[in-house]
Amino acid sequence: MTTAENQKPNRHNRARPVKGVDWLHNPVFNKGTAFTAAERDALGLRGLLPPHISTMEEQVLRVMTNFRNKPNDLERYVQIADLQDRNETLFYRVVMDNLEELMPVIYTPTVGRACQEYGSIFRRSRGIYISSKDAGQIDAILHNWPTRDVKVIVVTDGERILGLGDLGASGMGIPVGKLSLYTACAGIHPTQCLPITIDVGTNNATLLNNPLYTGLRQERIRGAEYDALIEEFMVAVEKRFPGVLVQFEDFGNQNAFRLLEKYRGRACTFNDDIQGTGAVALAGILSALRITGGKLRDQRVLLLGAGEAGMGIAGNIVNVLVEEGLTPAEACQRCWFVDSKGLIVKGRDHLNEHKLPYAHEHAPCADLLFAIKSIKPTMLVGASGQAKSFTQEIIKAMGEFNQRPVIFALSNPTSKAECTAEEAYTWTEGRAVFASGSPFAPVTINGRTLVPGQGNNAYIFPGVGLGVVCTGARRVTDAMFIKAARALASLIRESELAEGRVYPTLQRIHEVSHAIAVAVAEEVFAEKLNSQPRPADLPGYIRSQMFKPEYPDYCKT
Repeated sequence: MTTAENQKPNRHNRARPVKGVDWLHNPVFNKGTAFTAAERDALGLRGLLPPHISTMEEQVLRVMTNFRNKPNDLERYVQIADLQDRNETLFYRVVMDNLEELMPVIYTPTVGRACQEYGSIFRRSRGIYISSKDAGQIDAILHNWPTRDVKVIVVTDGERILGLGDLGASGMGIPVGKLSLYTACAGIHPTQCLPITIDVGTNNATLLNNPLYTGLRQERIRGAEYDALIEEFMVAVEKRFPGVLVQFEDFGNQNAFRLLEKYRGRACTFNDDIQGTGAVALAGILSALRITGGKLRDQRVLLLGAGEAGMGIAGNIVNVLVEEGLTPAEACQRCWFVDSKGLIVKGRDHLNEHKLPYAHEHAPCADLLFAIKSIKPTMLVGASGQAKSFTQEIIKAMGEFNQRPVIFALSNPTSKAECTAEEAYTWTEGRAVFASGSPFAPVTINGRTLVPGQGNNAYIFPGVGLGVVCTGARRVTDAMFIKAARALASLIRESELAEGRVYPTLQRIHEVSHAIAVAVAEEVFAEKLNSQPRPADLPGYIRSQMFKPEYPDYCKT
C-alpha cells in the first residue's frame, strides 16, 4: 500500500474542548441535542442539554422546518449561517441533503444580497481579515488560525463582488460561501478550508458612510503599497500552510489578470472568475453542441463583456481548439467580443493587452444588436453584469439565423442576468439552448417543459480543488481546467439534454466533483506536478478522502 493510500482525512485537527459548555460552543465538535447519554456524562454535558437525545435526521427536520418558514431568502441565509457557526457537521448534512434548495441561499444569488447587507447581519466572525494596516504582521495573523492543516484558501479583496461591484470587507460572504461548496460538493474537510478577506479599503461611498460597515473607512490603496501587501500575504501563506491551494476570488479586472500571471508559476493558485468560469462555460458549450450538432471549430461565439469571465471563457475555447489542431490565431478568430465601447476590432484605440488577440478585422459596431446582425454568431454568451442587455430584438435576431440559438446569460446575481430563461425560450419559440449563472425555474412552452441549465462554478472548482489536494499538486494549470470541463460535459445524460439542460442536475454534484477530481489528478500526474505518490486505485483513494457529515462517538475517539 502506498503512502497516499495510508493517509486518512484528519477529521478533527483542532484541539478538543476541555469539558462541558466548551463542547457546545465549538462548531467543529458540537453535536447539539445529538450528544449521547454516555457522551453527556463523559464530557460534562449532563443537564446542559434537553433530555431527549435527537437523531441527526430529527435535527435536519428541525432546521429545514425553520428554514422553510422564514419570510425571505436573506433571513434563510442568516439562519443557515448561524447553524454553520454552531454545528458544522449538521450544517453540511443539511446542505448536502438539500443542495438544490440551499445552494441559491448559501451562494448565488442570495450571497450577493448578504454581502450588501453584511454589516447589518454580522453576528460572528468567520475566517481571517487582513487589512492594509497589518503590513509586516501577516505571518503573525495567520499564526492565530487554530489549525495548521489548511489545504484550501479562498481570498478576496472585495473589489468586484459578483456583478455588484466594490463591497470591500463585506465581500467576506464570498470566500465563506465558496468554501462551503468545496465541502458540500466535493467533500474537502471543513477544517481544511480557510476564508480570507484582504481589506485595502473601498471606493463605495455608501459603505464608507454606513456606521455598520465592518471594514476600513478609507479609499482603496493602489500601486506599490497594494502589491507589497499581496506579496507579503502570498509569502506568509506558503510559509504557514506549505502547498496550500489559493483561490483568488472577485478581484477587480485591473488586479485579477496580473496577479494570476504573477503567482501562477510560483504558487498553487488559480482565479475562479477567470479559469473556473471559463471551464464551466466551456462544458456548457460542449454539451450544447450535442443538442445543436456541429463542431466547436465551426462556431462563432460572441461574448458580451470582456472582463475576467469573458476572457476566461474565450481562453478555454481557444485552448480546446488548439488541442484540436487549430493555430492560436485561428482559434481566436472563433471568438468575438463586445465591450462597453462596442465590438472589439483591430485598429481600435487603447485596447488592453488581454483583448488584443480578439481584435479582428471588421468594421466598428457600436452596439450588440448591430454586431449580432453583422457577425451572425451561433452562440451568444453574456458575462457583462449588465441586466436585461439581451433584449427581445437581440434574442429574436439570434433565432433568425440559428435553428437552435445558444444563449448563455451568465452574469450573477439574478438581478444582473442578461435575460431570463423565460425570455430566451419565449422569444425563440422554445428553440434556444439556454444557460444562466443564477438559477431559473423550468419554463413550459408549446406543451414542452424546458429546464434551464445553471452554469454555476460549483460544478468546477470543488472538483478541481479535490484533485489538487489529493495529489498535493504544486501548481494549477489551464490544462487541468480543460480536463475538468470535458469531464463535466461528458457526464450530461441524454435524458437531461432532452429537457434542455446543458449541465447535470445538482443532485449528482458529488459524482461530478469526484469525476472532475480524478480527471484533474490524472493531469497532475501527467505533468509531474504531484508531491504525493500515485495510489494504485486513484478513484477509490479520492473517494476515501471525501468528508461525510457524520457524528463521531466521542467516547471512542
